[in-house]
Amino acid sequence: MQHTIVALVADKPGVLTRIASLFRRRGFNIASLAVGKSEQPGLSRMTFVVNGDEDSVNQMTKQLDKLIDVIKVSDISDEEIVARELALIKVQTSASTRGEIIQIVHLFRADIVDVGAQSMVIEITGEEDKINALHELLLPFGITEMLRTGLVAMVRGRSNGQVSDNVGVEIVSNGSHTPH
Repeated sequence: MQHTIVALVADKPGVLTRIASLFRRRGFNIASLAVGKSEQPGLSRMTFVVNGDEDSVNQMTKQLDKLIDVIKVSDISDEEIVARELALIKVQTSASTRGEIIQIVHLFRADIVDVGAQSMVIEITGEEDKINALHELLLPFGITEMLRTGLVAMVRGRSNGQVSDNVGVEIVSNGSHTPH
């Protein structure tokens, strides 16, 4: 089963290497990895997608949580989440194919971010299935280059005025936000 794990970690050299080494030693292949600055200065948020059974992934998250630069780890696979990927796709174009490619891009609400004499670069953000579908439709035109960011995900907000503990912020009754 595929699991989405988010970790809040210290934003300093070597942290990613130590985490990746732990995954390697435990025999996990990281299917997707995205890392970026978090809402808290000095901390980064990592999103991993890994395949594994429930027990193995639980054991992995516990071991991750013991690493000195890991502040918090959560397997959010069973939560209601918002998940997105970004892809840049460079596709071959000609005068005869450019219009058709533009129509396809607009159907997917993607953006054309660069146009050359014989190619264009398309930017698409969305769920994995959406990106895969656009990729399939563009294949016949000739994809010369493609880059995907990997999944980024967070737990959806709760309708009762609280957000999940997994995101690290609580909404208090006066509407202000307090960090955990």
